[in-house]
Amino acid sequence: MFRQHFCGKNPTRPAKNCKLCKKGEKVTFEKKPETNGWTYVSISEGKLKGWVNINTIRIVSDEAKTTPTPTPKPTPVPTITPIIITIPPPTLTSKTTPTPTPTPKPIVTPTVSATPTAQPTPTPEPTPIEDTEILRVDTEEVSLNVRVVDGSNRFIGSLKESDFQVYEDDELQPITSLTTTEVPTINALVIDNSRSLRSQLNKVIEAGKIIVGTNRQNDESAIIRFVGKNKIEIAQDFTKNKSPLNNALDNLFVEGGQTAIIDAIYFAANKVDQYNPSQRKEDVKLRSLILVSDGDDRGSIKQEKELFDLLRKANVQVYAVGFVNNLSNDDGGINRQERAKTFLTRLAKETGGKVYFPDSIDELSRIASEISGELRTQYLISYMPTAESKAGQYKTIKVVIKEGANKEKRTAITRTGRTIAAPK
Repeated sequence: MFRQHFCGKNPTRPAKNCKLCKKGEKVTFEKKPETNGWTYVSISEGKLKGWVNINTIRIVSDEAKTTPTPTPKPTPVPTITPIIITIPPPTLTSKTTPTPTPTPKPIVTPTVSATPTAQPTPTPEPTPIEDTEILRVDTEEVSLNVRVVDGSNRFIGSLKESDFQVYEDDELQPITSLTTTEVPTINALVIDNSRSLRSQLNKVIEAGKIIVGTNRQNDESAIIRFVGKNKIEIAQDFTKNKSPLNNALDNLFVEGGQTAIIDAIYFAANKVDQYNPSQRKEDVKLRSLILVSDGDDRGSIKQEKELFDLLRKANVQVYAVGFVNNLSNDDGGINRQERAKTFLTRLAKETGGKVYFPDSIDELSRIASEISGELRTQYLISYMPTAESKAGQYKTIKVVIKEGANKEKRTAITRTGRTIAAPK
């Protein structure tokens, strides 16, 4: 087994959360090595990236762990299996010195089989790599959807990677990529169908059609309606086809029940986060959830803590439209309107989304158009965490934008943190 550890800037870090890569992968050095030996590389034609310390490259053979039983048959001749590195890296060092060989270009790192031999062969012949050989690469890359606005809350475009600084737990992180071109979106419209929104339903349907109508060729949407804890339904699953989405919106209807908004968001956020039609992890998409409700939870099984724990692990932005004006105090004197506002505001802030509290149902069309625009005016930033972490650990995230030429105020809006998921 050939084993190469790609990780954060800590040579003692164990190879956790590794990505198994098939034989024959080409390794490309993306950046010059730092003085301490760390350098940033990519494999699979740039699809997977990670940090590697060239001073800790080890060559290990699983066959060397056991002593084979001697047999009267002729002993196989030791073979050398080459791993080709496409770009000549700096001089490699290793704790275990391999059998010396000439070093042509491209560089070939030999791996000697562990089968014992009676006599060495001066000029061994290369043999194909066995199917059991794998390269283990740590790919703990984190992606952020980032909106950048000026003092008037207008989007600022044309920023470069050098304009951004990403901090995790107040430690500056190395940015590995910045995408400014439009990428496909995956979104779910999550619509409250309880009786509290009876008078607004027709306008809500119109607003939903505005959002669906702005979908581009590779965008996908789903329609989810909810009432109580036992009434959370997928009216239309993810599709690029606008016709069934509009039909699902037209078929929405109001019914009685104890509103389970927390359960509905939990269900929808998990669905949006997990949906990946191509089954390829490297396919980048902006994921969002557009919620329309009065924000007043009355019957959820899930607790708020469970919901926010999920949202910190997922990469889903929440845009919330809250019709809270008709909420009155409950029998215990609790201000339901303020409670709903606090909840919806927190949803948007922690996920890097946005919240709206319209005074009139007539504002919905404008809000829908604004949400559609915001989903398509974002930067997608990826970075490689440098510190070790454990499953369940929470990491704060902050993105800072350098001042403009005229000291223009520029604010980055993104999720406030993430929880480290357990290895799969």
